[in-house]
Amino acid sequence: MVRKFLSLLMVLCACACTAESPAPPAVTRVPSKPPTLITDAQENVPTFVRQVIDGRTVELEGGERVLISLLAPPAECWAAAANAFAAKTLLSRPVRVTSLIPGEVNLWLEDGTDYALLAVWEGALRAQGAAGVLAEAEAAAARENRGLWGLPCNGMDVTTTTATASSTTPPKRVQPTKSTTATNAPPVVTSPPPAPTPAPAPAPPPAPPCTVAYRITGQWPGGFQGGVTIKNTSRTPVNGWTLRWSFSDGQSVTQMWNASSSQHGAAVSATNVHYTATIAPGGEVSIGFLGSFRDRNTAPRSFTLNGTACATG
Repeated sequence: MVRKFLSLLMVLCACACTAESPAPPAVTRVPSKPPTLITDAQENVPTFVRQVIDGRTVELEGGERVLISLLAPPAECWAAAANAFAAKTLLSRPVRVTSLIPGEVNLWLEDGTDYALLAVWEGALRAQGAAGVLAEAEAAAARENRGLWGLPCNGMDVTTTTATASSTTPPKRVQPTKSTTATNAPPVVTSPPPAPTPAPAPAPPPAPPCTVAYRITGQWPGGFQGGVTIKNTSRTPVNGWTLRWSFSDGQSVTQMWNASSSQHGAAVSATNVHYTATIAPGGEVSIGFLGSFRDRNTAPRSFTLNGTACATG
């Protein structure tokens, strides 16, 4: 019995000495690489603009120089103003960007405003292939003459050239002198004076910003009913207006609707009421009135809207 116990003990010791603990699995470490704005598209990456190159090109906090998507190159006649707008709006301010292709980004201000849409709306830059909201923003800037849509660009990339003066000096006239050896000296030939440069043709006068149509819709002995239609032919809305005209045959206005009237002698003034105050570009408003006359009832020949002469039609 003792022998069996000793044999069993020896077997257990041998197993304990030869058994090994299993090795832990090897761990493979993958070196991490921070994503960059140019190589890896990241959504809403916060950063700062540290330099403005022009209205649509900026340098970000990390030194990447990027182009802002959907914006056309700055117009030459408005380049300085576009650069100033971008610097005021973006420089040293937190922004968020998304990069779809290397070197080109969409950019939002801290409050979520799309910079490209803001620049087009303010007239600082034109849209590149305008469509959707960008097309609407560009049309609004053009209607209201904002930024490059006003003077001096008028919506065009206008460049100015300076004429250089000619360095050629016209030849001086040489007076003949008396000579004791030659009595018949040849005549001195002089160059004709340069032809005068024709003066540029004067610019045509600007088109009237409004058109007025006057009509008599009914007439009876001593009285009549008239109507006037005012059309805004400018690119800016009219907010509040007074239309003036003068009668030539002693007519007088006795009642008016869609406007309030006053008359001093032959001069009539029609001022908007609250619901006819605004005339959109290309829009029109009509007023009507009752009047009296004596012998003749000739229509007025001229009208002014807020002091500016209107075309008649």
